[in-house]
Amino acid sequence: MFLEHYGLIEEPFGVTPDPRFLHLSPQHREAIATLFNETDSNRGFLALIGPPGTGKTSLLLNYLESLRHRARTAYLFHNAGTPRELMRYLLADLGVDAKGQDLPGMHGALNRALEDEMHAGRRVVFVIDEAQNLDEKVLESIRVLSNFETPWAKLLHIVLAGQTQLAERLALPSMAQLRQRISSIIRLAPLTAQETIAYIYHRLWVAGYEGPPLFSAAARLLIAEQSGGIPRNINNLCFHSMQLAYANGERQIDGPTVNAAIADLSLEDFFHQPDRQKILAPSRTHAFPQTPASLGVRESIPIRFMPWRSRRMLALFLAAGAAMCLGVVSGATRKTALPHPLDVPPSIESTVFPAPVLSLIVATGVTPSVHQISRVVNKNPEQLKRGQKARLPLNLKRHQTLSAKSAAVPNGQEPSPERP
Repeated sequence: MFLEHYGLIEEPFGVTPDPRFLHLSPQHREAIATLFNETDSNRGFLALIGPPGTGKTSLLLNYLESLRHRARTAYLFHNAGTPRELMRYLLADLGVDAKGQDLPGMHGALNRALEDEMHAGRRVVFVIDEAQNLDEKVLESIRVLSNFETPWAKLLHIVLAGQTQLAERLALPSMAQLRQRISSIIRLAPLTAQETIAYIYHRLWVAGYEGPPLFSAAARLLIAEQSGGIPRNINNLCFHSMQLAYANGERQIDGPTVNAAIADLSLEDFFHQPDRQKILAPSRTHAFPQTPASLGVRESIPIRFMPWRSRRMLALFLAAGAAMCLGVVSGATRKTALPHPLDVPPSIESTVFPAPVLSLIVATGVTPSVHQISRVVNKNPEQLKRGQKARLPLNLKRHQTLSAKSAAVPNGQEPSPERP
């Protein structure tokens, strides 16, 4: 239904590097021409370097397809961890059985296979894609492969293709010998705005589209700007824009549709999310600490299970509880404390009697005389001032009088009240 809606034979913006959809921009034409010229000139070693998504793999597949009838080709598109693995992949593509052989034996088998191809009049081309991921030992083994030659010709033609990190690897001092073997470096850059529009038209034409421009002028400019001239990004934006237009029943893709596709493919929303604390915790309720763990608790606990939602209410509740605890403790202490025998404030007693005298009063219940006080404090009666007894509180005298009357009244009778 999607293809019928736009009148297409096949998907124009696929994700596979189909050589049929290769758009040869001026720089791509120059790159493919350099590859063929270097191969025909028997230069032996090339490097193809460009940013990811600029069409290196599509260009290499087109190059290998053109050499199919006049050369033996081997294509390595995944990383070889060791030199032995690299040799095994190369010999397998050339149809040589290297099972159970060590590295020197593999080199011998490769040399015989290369000589056989040379006598048959065919070249051998070895293309290594994603070469920026190769280990330094593997790169050194590739340099050794370039030594397979005769005095008048190279037996093996090698093409190293990779992203811009490959240029950084080749610039290392340890890679000086390999760098000297490379006869030519081909560079690929992003497409310009005009090249991007031509790229879109070319792929639509290969897919069988006929009719008015499928993308409006505003849509084409947006795609050229947002894709950065990277063919892989152009394919993604065009495909999603066509999907959105098809869902809306539109025949032409306009600027708003492309903007919607750009928003769907954007990752900025994952890095610029709103503050979760402002959403989950209102400013007037902060019963929980503002930490990631507490935020998770606030999300999982409904608000109706938290009756104390205010700090003020919680503080009042705690204060009331503390007051109740203090009242219970003070009441229990008052019940268990020993009653004071003289009903005199401790401050007055401490100023009138020393500590030993107080213990004597508590034990006997009678106010001691001056001689008793002198014996307790180890002083003569003469050393005690006469005014000490006069400074005794009146309630002490009253206590002595009440004690004498209670001793004179018989048991069972109440003493008469004292007259003033």
